[in-house]
Order: sequence, then structure tokens, then C-alpha cells
Amino acid sequence: MSNPRIIAVGLSPVGSSDLPGRDLFSVALAEAFEGLPDPADVVDALYLGQQSETYENQIMQGTLMAEWAGLRNVPAERVEGCAAAGALALKNAVRDVRAGAHDAVLAAGVEKMTAGGTEGATNALSAAFERALEQRSGVTAPSQYALLAQRYLHETGVTERDLAEIAVKNHRNGAANPRAQFQKEIDVDTVLDSEYIASPLKLFDCAPIGDAGAAVVVASEAVADDLVSTNDQVRVLGESVAANNLAVAERDLTHIEGANVATSRAYEQAGIEPGDVDVAEVHDAFTVCEALLAEAAGFAPEGTGVETAKAPGDRSAGWTDVQINTSGGLKARGHPIGATGLAQAVEVYEQLTGRADGRQVDGADTGLLINEGGLADAVTAAHVLAG
Repeated sequence: MSNPRIIAVGLSPVGSSDLPGRDLFSVALAEAFEGLPDPADVVDALYLGQQSETYENQIMQGTLMAEWAGLRNVPAERVEGCAAAGALALKNAVRDVRAGAHDAVLAAGVEKMTAGGTEGATNALSAAFERALEQRSGVTAPSQYALLAQRYLHETGVTERDLAEIAVKNHRNGAANPRAQFQKEIDVDTVLDSEYIASPLKLFDCAPIGDAGAAVVVASEAVADDLVSTNDQVRVLGESVAANNLAVAERDLTHIEGANVATSRAYEQAGIEPGDVDVAEVHDAFTVCEALLAEAAGFAPEGTGVETAKAPGDRSAGWTDVQINTSGGLKARGHPIGATGLAQAVEVYEQLTGRADGRQVDGADTGLLINEGGLADAVTAAHVLAG
């Protein structure tokens, strides 16, 4: 069976919105289906990625979004995997189409994080950590990732300034992205002068909370050819998910094994190597994540992942020419949890179809998505896309 196709994408602007989650989804849906028949005439099933029901006190979100899309009596399920929820929804859509279970599936994601405020978002995110020891010890997402950052700096000689350069690069990319939460460039001093959230991570090392809806239509080759031109199709060549362990205990903090396994499997399925990837959207909830995931994906030798901030020609020997987080990443595009993995797919789709105005990578033909949930190795989803 041929590879499933992504044929349309939509993403609401990311940030603090007055709209409820279902309306954020509607904005994304309208963009995705512009020029297409009504969703009810195309879509056979829906998967909805969402991190937590606590923000809007609403479960049954799969049914709700199917209703909002005008779909009736189709399979419609909410998928949860903390911040990897959107990518898991995409994985389910891809597997359904590849298996012939459905001809066209809507992978969607939505999160209305600001409805819970900072305290509500902190509590909801902390639920992703192991309860018996970690939650009861008062850990938060920044404190968990600070453990990784402290160890990474200790083992590699990387500095806080090196991490700051990643934030600067992603804000520069975000400034060219009309959907991004932060569309303003910053400098290294801005990052270094910001307050510590959990040492060595500062305010500008951390992705913000935000609201957004995302929609990605995955279809069979026959449906894709019937609805859109070949120039509007992006093939999903490989996908993989790896769940390692929930608790941070007994981990190698500077080697994200789950991401390495997931990307390696996706590469193998796609028949490519890391050096074949032109653009990648990786999960930079904190700047150290981008460095570690660049290494886990095989783009960079161990200890050099921070060089994502450098131009490809200026990096150390062994680095590939990949350009990472052209959207601005979670750091600047924003991180509306359940929509994040699909926002990554939107960016790479636009890069591979030549629609990434102002940030287009010349000749981009192959892309990688890495979306993780929980602390790094808890669950990682990887997808290889090609034009």
C-alpha cells in the first residue's frame, strides 16, 4: 500500500485567546478545508490530541470536535500523551490510512491552557510526572528539565550562553511566522538577564503556555489525487512511537533513548538517513531539549547539539545540514500542548510545499517531526515527511 498523504493543514494563531477550545479548533479546520469539500464529505474518522481536560473542565473532546466539524457517527477519539498528544493523533491517522481502515482521517489538536492560569497549567503539566515520588516531591516541568540541563552542562562544557543562542535563533524564526506567539527577535543578553525559573534554565529558555487548535488531513493516495494536486501532497514515509519510562530515576539524562529509538525506526521505515533530512521540528519546550533531541535524532555528535543555533556551514564536523525549528519552535511559535505535535506537522508541510513565506528553506524535500510527552523519554513520536 502506498504511503499516506497529508493533503491539508490548519493552525489557529498561537497565544492567549478569547476563544474557547472548540472555536480554536474551528479556525484551524476552516483553514485546512479551504478549497476542499465539507469535512463530512471527506473525513472517515477523527483523532483529537489533548493534554488535559482540566483547563475547560471538558472530557469527550473527540465527540465534541467531531460535532463541531459537522461529522456524525464516525469514530472520534481523544488521544492523550501529555505534550505528545498531537503527534499521537497524527500517528493514529497515518496508521489507519496505511492499513486501509479509513480513506481520510482528521488528526486534530486543541488546548486552551490560559483558561487555567499559570497555576492550573503547572498542576496539569505536573500530572505527567510519576506520582508516588516525583509529584509528591513538588516537581514541576521546569525543575525536571533543569535536571537534564544541569547534567548536560556538567558533562559537555556547554554554557548557559550556548543555550541562550538557541532561544535567540528560534525567536528570529518566530518573527517570520505569522502564527507564532512571539514574533519579535531577542538577543543573548535578553535571555541571560532574564530570571532563573529553575537553574540553569531562565525565563527565555522556557516555552510559554498558550492556546491554539490544529488540524491535519491524512488521506490515501487515491483520495489525495482526487482532492488536491500533487504539489499539495506530502507523503508520510515513516512514523514511530517509543515509550521508555515515566520517572526520571535511573535514566541517562543526557541521552534521550526514546527519541533515538523512535527516530531510528522512522528513518528505517522511510528508507533514509539523518543526513537526508532538510528541515526538522523538534520539541524545544526548553532550550536544552532542542540540543538533546538534535543529538538523539542523529543530526549532531554527542555534546554538540547546541550548535542548532549556528548556520549549517558553521557547525562542527559530523553535523548534518538540517535546519531546525524554522517555525520558531515551541519556544517562539508557542506550545499549546495538545496542538503542538500537529503545529510541527503544519510547519514541515508548508516547508515541503513551498508555502513557508519569509522562512522558506530552499530545496526542502524531506522533514522530520519529533514530539515528546512527559519528561523526555516518557513518550516520543517521530514522523518522516517528504514532498
